[in-house]
Amino acid sequence: MGGCLPLFDNGLGFYEAKISKISRAEDAAAPSPYARKNGKPYAQRPGLEKVVRGFPGGLLPPPTTKTDHGDRTVLNKAQTQFQSTLTDARKSALQKYRDTVVGREDLLSLVRYEVITSLLGDLPGALGFFLRQIFYPFLFAEVGQGVVFGRHLTLRHPYKIKIGHRVVIDDYCLLDAKGCREGDFTLGNNVLISRNCILSCKEGFLKVGDNTNFGANCSVYSVGCMDIGANVLFAANCYLGGSMYHFDRTDIPPIQQGSYSKGGVTIGEGCWLGADVKILDGVRLGQGVIVGSGAVVLEDVEPFSIVAGVPAKLIRKRA
Repeated sequence: MGGCLPLFDNGLGFYEAKISKISRAEDAAAPSPYARKNGKPYAQRPGLEKVVRGFPGGLLPPPTTKTDHGDRTVLNKAQTQFQSTLTDARKSALQKYRDTVVGREDLLSLVRYEVITSLLGDLPGALGFFLRQIFYPFLFAEVGQGVVFGRHLTLRHPYKIKIGHRVVIDDYCLLDAKGCREGDFTLGNNVLISRNCILSCKEGFLKVGDNTNFGANCSVYSVGCMDIGANVLFAANCYLGGSMYHFDRTDIPPIQQGSYSKGGVTIGEGCWLGADVKILDGVRLGQGVIVGSGAVVLEDVEPFSIVAGVPAKLIRKRA
């Protein structure tokens, strides 16, 4: 799998308004130590580009800044993309809900999602089990045979998700495909996702191989690439992925300096991760790796290795 590109946020509506307001009110009290420096709004500080051409109403675009991370240019953003969507004053509450949850603009998709999830989402017993097996597949891009949907599932843009045969998704799980394209969120055959797990694709793709098992309360976040092989065993409370925020500048907080991916996470076939293991962005585990409980893995691990500790270190080879 190749490396992933750095991420950019197009949340211009909220940010343009915020920048414009600060630029026109220099004598206003500073809302935070980050918004002004030496009496100047940060949109007017040296080193930040100001390109007004092509933006509606003459508003400033989000300022950009160069960092030491190669040629990457990142957006200084006051909010994350998800926050920008929720606070966009140009959209109604219904539009925000549709964009965040359903993902499609047509009325039929919204009605179908609401009817199926509202009537069947928390329906208990054998009746709920049976009806969800029949009707939940209409929400997804593709669903195989014998898939089990638990109660109280949270689904975001489910039409982008492909599910293989005999997959089990336990109660209170979250499947979030907001940031990926249709079909880039895939679960292989015989996958088990235990109670309270989160599988979220903010950008790029998320792929889970056949016969993989997630213990309770696992969190998997793809911010570029998340490739999990077949026959992988996750104990409870594992965490995979996330992204890195630039923090080179001290005059603005990291959330405004932009995020980037180191290349995503790859878990090789047949790995076993103990309870509370953390696998950070940019790490690749080779085939058959075993990670001890509580380990924090910061670097690539060779195939058939046993690692443990914080940060994780090689204990021995399996063969």
